[in-house]
Amino acid sequence: MDTYSFSLMPDSPRPGYEQQFIGELLAKADIRLNGTEPWDIRVNDHRFYSSVLRDGSLGLGESYMAGFWDSPSPDTTLYKLLSADLETRVGRSLKIMLYRLAGRLFNGQSLKQVRRDVPRHYDLGNDLFAMMLDERMIYSCAYWQGARTLEEAQEKKLDLICRKLHLERGQRLLDIGCGWGGLAGYAAEKYGVEVVGITLSEEQARLARERHAHLPVTICLQDYRNLTGQFDRVVSVGMMEHVGYKNYRRYMQVVHQALKADGLFLLHCIGSDTSVNRTDPWINRYIFPNGMMPSLRQIAAAAEGLWVMEDWHNFGTDYDLTLMEWRRRFNAAWPALKAAYSETFYRMWDYYLCCSAASFRAKKNKLWQMVFSKPGNHRIYTPVR
Repeated sequence: MDTYSFSLMPDSPRPGYEQQFIGELLAKADIRLNGTEPWDIRVNDHRFYSSVLRDGSLGLGESYMAGFWDSPSPDTTLYKLLSADLETRVGRSLKIMLYRLAGRLFNGQSLKQVRRDVPRHYDLGNDLFAMMLDERMIYSCAYWQGARTLEEAQEKKLDLICRKLHLERGQRLLDIGCGWGGLAGYAAEKYGVEVVGITLSEEQARLARERHAHLPVTICLQDYRNLTGQFDRVVSVGMMEHVGYKNYRRYMQVVHQALKADGLFLLHCIGSDTSVNRTDPWINRYIFPNGMMPSLRQIAAAAEGLWVMEDWHNFGTDYDLTLMEWRRRFNAAWPALKAAYSETFYRMWDYYLCCSAASFRAKKNKLWQMVFSKPGNHRIYTPVR
């Protein structure tokens, strides 16, 4: 998830200037160093200042992982930082500029690269995700309208997707980036469809096959670029963030080829108001290597001439609620998990959940569900909420 990216490096820092500079900058976001408010930053190690000055958002996350700073409410701290748009007040470091240049020059989501990157996150351990997520292990934004629990909110999201796709018994559904098979299992159980799901995570594929062996669900370990066959419906939830801007058009072409002439395609993804060619450097290094969020313009350009836009639905603020519930469950499960994971991992994962929630709360990130049909499909589409 692209959260934020900035460097706090002043033009000519003087010895002893770091604390004063950062203190003044944070004050613009109503954050105090060692203050008494829940969102204030408690500095545990003075290396915090040089780390943030040198590396910006990367240094902020790494110094949190190292225990250089804390906050009673880190999600609120990060929300205030994002809302203050501090990145517009400061310069850019050479390291960040080189990072952005690499995003323009190289295809970080090539077939070879994604086969290396996907397992780094999704194969961390099914025990971790099982304790953090709902019973169906849905690792994407829930739909909280009328829901009281994460389980209810995820069921509502799954049903919303199925209703938007106008699923009918006997149809064949393709799930691109199927995760642990939660949506595939739900669609097969509740709507009587046959599902083919694809993923690049061996751990996801193994557990998805075990969980849904009694249903007409087939889980394949493959890349979307190797798809064959045609389907009545296609769905992709939380996967386009791994496609990369150099591949958006090809992705749309592959889906177009896989969908029957009278079919529907639902794309569920995190989005951005601005077009980018990289993600935040901390997220890239520690959470989602080579991930990035598509923009309105990038999606429209990739879809042009291939698709008719039937519906576009934004419920990004629901991701804030989802992430904070995941964080609550992760913290509750930590005593059972810590034998298998380090304290540094704990702080990394906690920071990831907090900064992601803060990004949606500040509306830096969006959560979009789009429904597409093919030109020539003249059936009237009725939007669903």
